[in-house]
Amino acid sequence: MNQAVLQNRPDSSPRVFLIEVERGRMKNNNYLIVDPSSRQAVLVDPAWQVDKLQATIAAADAQVSGILLTHAHYDHIDLARPLAEFYNCPIWMSAQEVAHSGFGAPSLQPIDERPWQVGGLWIEPILTPGHTPGCVCFRIGDNLFTGDVLFAEGCGICTSVDAAHQMFDSLEMLKRRLPPQVHVFPGHTYVRPPGQRFGDVQGFNMYLQFRDRDSFAAYRLRRGQSAQSLLNFR
Repeated sequence: MNQAVLQNRPDSSPRVFLIEVERGRMKNNNYLIVDPSSRQAVLVDPAWQVDKLQATIAAADAQVSGILLTHAHYDHIDLARPLAEFYNCPIWMSAQEVAHSGFGAPSLQPIDERPWQVGGLWIEPILTPGHTPGCVCFRIGDNLFTGDVLFAEGCGICTSVDAAHQMFDSLEMLKRRLPPQVHVFPGHTYVRPPGQRFGDVQGFNMYLQFRDRDSFAAYRLRRGQSAQSLLNFR
C-alpha cells in the first residue's frame, strides 16, 4: 500500500497515515499524523516522492503545522526544508542531532524532551541515541514514531561499541517507559507492517531480548554481516 490510514478510530485520537516512498533501492516510511478536530497535522521524516505526500495531505484535508525529524540521515530529511517553506511551518529536531549533524534550515527549532502541542496533538519527544547521537522517537497518543531506532524486527545500525551501548540503553528505556498498547511506526518496513503493538514487538524482536550492553553490542556489531544482512532481522 502506498498510502493508508493506519489508525482511524471514531473518536478524537490522532489519525496516522502511512506514505511509502522510495528512491533507488531505498524504501522509507513517511507518516502524516492528523488531529481530527482541528485538522492540524505533522509530518514525520518526509523524504522523496513529494507528490505522494501532498496527495495524502490533500485527501486527509490536513493543514501541515510542523515537521518532525527523528534524525538527520539524508533519507529522513530530504524534503524537510522545501516542505517547511511550502507550508510555512517549523522543523523540529533534537538539539543533540542538530549539533552532531550540522543540519540547518530557516525554520529549524532544536528541541529537548519537553512535550508540546499542535492542535489537539500532544507531541512527546524521547531522546534515544545509538543509531545517531541525537536520535529521537516521537510519541503522539498511543503511537510511537521510531525512525531508525526501533524496527518491528530489529534496530538501527550502530557504528561503534559506544553507539551500540547507547542503543541498548535507549531500547531498555523504551521497554521501561512504554505501555504495551503503544503502536510502533518505524522508518522502514522489513517483514511486519507498521503499527505493531509494542507489547508484541517485545516478544518477537531479538534485539529487545539481550540483558546487558556488552552482549547486545557484540551481536549488533558481529563480524561477517553483509550489507543486506545488517538489515535482515530473521
